[in-house]
Amino acid sequence: MSTGKAILDTIRQQINLTDYKKKHWEGGFDEYLDIVREHPEVTRTAYQRVFDMIMSHGAEEIFEHKEKISRYKFFMDFAALHGDAIYGLDRTLMHLVNSFKSAAKGYGTERRVLLLHGPVGSSKSTIARLLKKGIEQYSRTDEGMIFSYCWKGDNGTWLKCPMHEEPMHLVPGDLRATLVASLNEGRKPDEHHVTVQGELCPYCRQMFNERVAKYDCDW
Repeated sequence: MSTGKAILDTIRQQINLTDYKKKHWEGGFDEYLDIVREHPEVTRTAYQRVFDMIMSHGAEEIFEHKEKISRYKFFMDFAALHGDAIYGLDRTLMHLVNSFKSAAKGYGTERRVLLLHGPVGSSKSTIARLLKKGIEQYSRTDEGMIFSYCWKGDNGTWLKCPMHEEPMHLVPGDLRATLVASLNEGRKPDEHHVTVQGELCPYCRQMFNERVAKYDCDW
C-alpha cells in the first residue's frame, strides 16, 4: 500500500458517514409524516425553536439589587466558545428571552417585530449573531433537527424552497385539521403536539398551484 493511500485510509476512518447521512436526510412527504409522528417537535415555530435552543444550554438564578433574575448560559458559555460572551446585560437578556417565551406560547408577541435598541457597542449585533450561530448548531442535533422541501422540476432538477419552509405548509388549509388530529392521536396533554402555522411563500404557492392544476386537484 502506498503512503498516500495509507494516509487517506486513516483520514477516512475519522469520517462519520452515518452522522452525515442523518443530517442530509432525504425522503418523500409520507416519510416525513412518519418523522413528525415520532418527533412532533420538528413542527415548532421559529420562536419556539429559538426559545428551546436557548433553554437547552441551561439557566441559573442570580440576585441583582436584591431582585432575583435569570441568567442564561447560552449568552455566557456558548457565547464564550465563539468569542462573543456578553457581560452586564443579564436583565436585558432576560427580557429578550421572556419575549421569545411569550411568542413561543402564542401570547401575541409572535406578531410583533423585536427591535434591539441601544448605543454603539451595546452588543446588539453580537446578540443577533449568537442567535444565528446557536440555531445553526441546534439544528444539527436530534433535539433541534429541522426539515425543508424541494420541488421536482420537469428536467429532473430540484428547486429548493427559497424560505426553507416547514414541509407541513404543503398541506392545504381545509385538510390540516384532519391531518393534525391523526398525528396527535394518543398524545398526552403535557406532550408536544403537532401544529401547522403559516402559509406557503409566494414562490412555493405558485409551484403548488401549477401542480394542483396539472394533477386535477389530486393533492
